[in-house]
Amino acid sequence: MTDLARATQKAREFRQREQAILDCAQALFIEHGEEKVTVEMIADKVGIGKGTIYKHFETKNEIYLLLMIRYEEELADLFRRIDMSEDKQSLVREYFTFRVQDADKYLLFDRLESKLVADKAVPALVEKLHAIRASNLEKLSAMVSMQIKAGKLADVPPTYHIAAAWALAHGASALTKSGFYGQFVGEQEPFLDFLLNVAVRMGNKRVLGLGK
Repeated sequence: MTDLARATQKAREFRQREQAILDCAQALFIEHGEEKVTVEMIADKVGIGKGTIYKHFETKNEIYLLLMIRYEEELADLFRRIDMSEDKQSLVREYFTFRVQDADKYLLFDRLESKLVADKAVPALVEKLHAIRASNLEKLSAMVSMQIKAGKLADVPPTYHIAAAWALAHGASALTKSGFYGQFVGEQEPFLDFLLNVAVRMGNKRVLGLGK
């Protein structure tokens, strides 16, 4: 094996190990709560030494932020797959499903957001996270604007439609993970189907009585 081939293989193994660390850390954060998870626990789950973790990440805050960045990049990939001319129903279904399909992950990142900003942790990564999110919102605003111009959505600022969809997805995620309200609602799948149908109709011009 040449030196170049060895270097390439080593770099590939480094990236694979880094992804394994992130995956295991995320699973532990969801299962036990981020505050209870130690670097030792992450290393044990991956099957490596604690010191190896620090070859990839300096702090848990860095792990938190890289997981959040990965999540926003997944949303960016979703928007790239959705054609700008697609109907509003397709857009809402994809967005709502993305946010609610793994409520544990969404709520984990929502909890971490306030903590990381308050702690002013790893500002360069926070800036990257916010830049990806801003780009995602810009794409979403453009899609919503097209639907407004086509007369399918109420003629209000696109941010209203986006915030309303986020609020519904956020509430759905929190509700399904609430012991009391989860039991109150009952079986989750039909409830989420009902909410998805609400999301699809939400903001429609005729539904709001704003049609001509």
